[in-house]
Amino acid sequence: MPLVAHNDLPTFDRLRAEGVTVLPSDRAAQQDIRELHIGLLNMMPDAALAATERQFFRLVGEANPIAQFWVHPFTLPELPRGAEARAHIERYYEPIERIMADGLDALIITGANVTGPDLSGEPFWEPLGRVIEWAYANVTTTLCSCLTTHAVLQFRYGQKRVAQAEKVWGVFPHRVVDKRHPLVADVNTCFDVPHSRWNDVSRAQFDAAGLRVLVESDEAGVHLATSEDGFRLVFFQGHPEYDTISLLKEYKRDVLLHARGSFKHYPPFPRNTFKCREQAILNEHRQRMAAALAAGLPLPEFPEARVVGRLDNTWHDTAEAVVANWIGLMYQVTHRVRKQPFMDGIDVNDPLGLGYR
Repeated sequence: MPLVAHNDLPTFDRLRAEGVTVLPSDRAAQQDIRELHIGLLNMMPDAALAATERQFFRLVGEANPIAQFWVHPFTLPELPRGAEARAHIERYYEPIERIMADGLDALIITGANVTGPDLSGEPFWEPLGRVIEWAYANVTTTLCSCLTTHAVLQFRYGQKRVAQAEKVWGVFPHRVVDKRHPLVADVNTCFDVPHSRWNDVSRAQFDAAGLRVLVESDEAGVHLATSEDGFRLVFFQGHPEYDTISLLKEYKRDVLLHARGSFKHYPPFPRNTFKCREQAILNEHRQRMAAALAAGLPLPEFPEARVVGRLDNTWHDTAEAVVANWIGLMYQVTHRVRKQPFMDGIDVNDPLGLGYR
């Protein structure tokens, strides 16, 4: 929660100049201390549905030890689902109609599985567009994850993602490039973020769309950006929500797909993820698997247990800090009525008062 400048102490002005959020007392008096309602539009495929829930619930839940968060999971009925996932959704998720009727303070939208190069041909395309437009008019701020960032850049800003020759896959160093923005206040100026994608929206495309890039990587490109107003849309191109084992799980999945003939080439290691010992273990498994396939024998067990204990997580604390900043900023400007996005007196074109026009 932010400091309140209840007198003229010079320290408050110094902290403001350093980027610390300090509320004037009259602004603080307008805030109604209440629970916050955050929607989670989960578009991930069945196998990743529950894991994605946990990842984003964890980030939200760790963001503040005082505020109460009601996270409302929902999905798009147009997405194809298996019987088990449908049962899970019917039991635990809320209908999208109820979400829109009750209102939200903030919204998180996950990535999704795609079947072709053109996002506009995907079953989620039109319904996702309707949710984004509804949220832009009715929700204080929307956080778009990876694939959703690509979709919004295409249908709202006319910037289509570009297929890459190699998968952007691994854990990459990033740098804060706009230290003035309160989303990155008190965040390490250099930190890691996992990425896993075959497509990219470049810095030049973000700039052409008039968006505000806050964090990027020389190797992986833009990670964190906002809409032109600085807050109403927040874009992640990486996956700061990933668990420590997420990239290992993806590698294991791709290895098994290769063994079944679905992938022509054996998957490379995700970058900056496995140390030398673990690479040796996984290379040995590759040789044993190739021998088993050639001899028509059962595949050897994937050595996950020998690798998982030596994986490092170098991104979660920063991810938690950014999400905490996002929620804290939302709390400062959202209306006490859930169906109204901003409290009275907030400029919707510059809700954080950053001087953006």
